[in-house]
Amino acid sequence: MLGASAFAGTITQMGDYIRQLHTVDLHTGGEPLRVVLSGLPPLPAGTMLEKRAWLRERHDDVRRFLMLEPRGHADMYGAYLFPPVTPGADFGVVFLHNEGYSDMCGHGIIALGKLLVELGMVERQAPRTRIAFDAPAGFIEAWVEWDGRRAGRTTFRNVPGFIYRRDVAVQTRDFGAITGDIVFGGAFYYYFSAPDGLAIEPENVRPLIELGAQAKAAVVAQVKIRHPLEPGLNTLYGSIIDGPSNAAGAGADQSNVCIFADREVDRSPTGTGSSGRAAQLFLRDRLGLGQPYVNASIVGSRFEARVVETVPVGPFDGAITEVTGDAHIMGFNQWVLERDDPFPQGFFLR
Repeated sequence: MLGASAFAGTITQMGDYIRQLHTVDLHTGGEPLRVVLSGLPPLPAGTMLEKRAWLRERHDDVRRFLMLEPRGHADMYGAYLFPPVTPGADFGVVFLHNEGYSDMCGHGIIALGKLLVELGMVERQAPRTRIAFDAPAGFIEAWVEWDGRRAGRTTFRNVPGFIYRRDVAVQTRDFGAITGDIVFGGAFYYYFSAPDGLAIEPENVRPLIELGAQAKAAVVAQVKIRHPLEPGLNTLYGSIIDGPSNAAGAGADQSNVCIFADREVDRSPTGTGSSGRAAQLFLRDRLGLGQPYVNASIVGSRFEARVVETVPVGPFDGAITEVTGDAHIMGFNQWVLERDDPFPQGFFLR
């Protein structure tokens, strides 16, 4: 029986390949993360926003190769790991999805923490191992539970969140009038409640996708979004829809679903979304400092969020949050591209 290294060598010798990438696949609360460990082109010097822009302009074919069919799917998500660019950070990270690249990704940080500690890619310390990341949105600090044998939950401290616009009313084609807040929690989201009768349940995923997409388009058409400190973050990433759900069960304060990128559905409660939700509730005097808030996803997985500090963000009152969740490793993969493959950049089929 061939071992993993022998198998990889055999693969290399057998084919005429113009690309080889090694990845680890995980999920956080059901949401996938494909982490690239080797095979990426070397990046030029610069900030993570500059590196992300370079990848978008020069090597978006790699994102499409990994995220889209036939190697990925319409709701795939990924991460590239790089050396850090700021003092105190251990890694740089760029997140990717079906449409492009993210400003920040909480479920991704949780999964990366699990991966790096579980595989011994960082110096492990009990009871918690600290890992810091340079993300496009800024500096992210994380702590991973370590009992000397297994990695447990990851908690990350996010960049400051704030309410950008309150009570933004928009009109959607199929769902009528909607009112919600535009909140930054590492990325900008439009937070609102589902119409009566539309629960946050898997069987309602199609109308929820349509609702989230229509709401996002209406907000983009009506509101100019400008981050007060970083113009590279001036994008409405998605819609976060809260509502009743049987999937949450006892112990959850809320259920929501995030529709982002090109109608992509987050299976997790959404890390940056939970961060933004905690900031929103705190800034609306509905959540206390340090008070835990449990957020459930459309499939019933949960994150716990809390506000740990207040800080101004330009002219806005801001809140620093911490979010905790679990991730699980699913597989180790070597992806190759044959020279005559008719789909070198994949395809998008919803």
